[in-house]
Amino acid sequence: MSDTILTFAPLNFNMVQIDQIVLPDFPLLLAPMEDVSDPPFRVVCKENGADLMYTEFISSEGLVKDTEKCRRRLAIFGEERPVGVQIFGGDEDKLAMAARIVDMTQPDLLDINFGCPIKGIVNRGAGSGVLKNIDLMVRLTEACVKATHLPVTVKTRLGWDEDSKNIEEVAERLQDVGIKALAIHGRTRCQLYKGQADWELIGKVKNNPRIKIPIFGNGDIDSPQKALEYKNRYGIDGIMIGRAAIGYPWIFREVRHYINTGELLAGPNLAERVAACKLQLSKSIEWRGAQMGVFAMRKHMTTYLKGLPEFQEFRKRLVSSVVHEEIEQVLDEIMVAYSGFEFENKPIELVNYHENCAL
Repeated sequence: MSDTILTFAPLNFNMVQIDQIVLPDFPLLLAPMEDVSDPPFRVVCKENGADLMYTEFISSEGLVKDTEKCRRRLAIFGEERPVGVQIFGGDEDKLAMAARIVDMTQPDLLDINFGCPIKGIVNRGAGSGVLKNIDLMVRLTEACVKATHLPVTVKTRLGWDEDSKNIEEVAERLQDVGIKALAIHGRTRCQLYKGQADWELIGKVKNNPRIKIPIFGNGDIDSPQKALEYKNRYGIDGIMIGRAAIGYPWIFREVRHYINTGELLAGPNLAERVAACKLQLSKSIEWRGAQMGVFAMRKHMTTYLKGLPEFQEFRKRLVSSVVHEEIEQVLDEIMVAYSGFEFENKPIELVNYHENCAL
């Protein structure tokens, strides 16, 4: 943490707008994450204070081909809203067609992924691979803007590598073709998720007098203190949180409370963690079906309950149970077995997620 003197923002009514979408002052966004930010997880994050969320990223080619995987990722629970659908691709026609398909599903906005660093995506000329060709990025964006009635936003990185940090030019040109907000991850594609995110350029984009759209910063936000420090230092309109929310959706309410009051909120107790497990489990079954819903929840349940001592036997039962009611019973037993246990308040661990994440 720097020596910057922090000030605490009073409660106010300065809203942030993405076209007609009205968000609270300094909104907190859940980043789109592959195999993490599905509808059940998004509901839990919404319950804990996320103001705007996005689907896992969806291939424009897959949408055009009408693949089952891509269709499923268009699903939205009503309680999630406002929510955006994020797509990626490197072909103007297919990206425009995908935008029209998304339009028909009626999310609140359409987001374009120009930041995914995964080799397989980059080699297809999509994600952060587009950062090597800004003219193409502008054409792809304009094609989406013209194809949909939804507000279009973009999430991207500072540039391809250390020698091509072109985000200031990118922001101006994308605004000129009609995007309504821009989220910037403070790393280049070549960094993946290594090293520290550089927020200086994010701040320069926000403070460029030509920029009129909301600018959201992303990268390494792992505490309420850092969120407030970056808010004050860089003047951004809001922050996007990704890895810190994995296994800890309470980060949103903690950041909001600290910004509004200057006080650190106590972390979630056992009852809140079990409640999150049960909510996400029920939503997972509702969305995926009984068997697949249980399978998808296994990694989340053990992460929510990380820190309980001598947990091996309960963990084994949680990841081996295949019936909803059995898992509920195990969770109830955990409540009894660890009654009175207090979790240690310690910094959120940013998981090593760069090998399979969306952005």
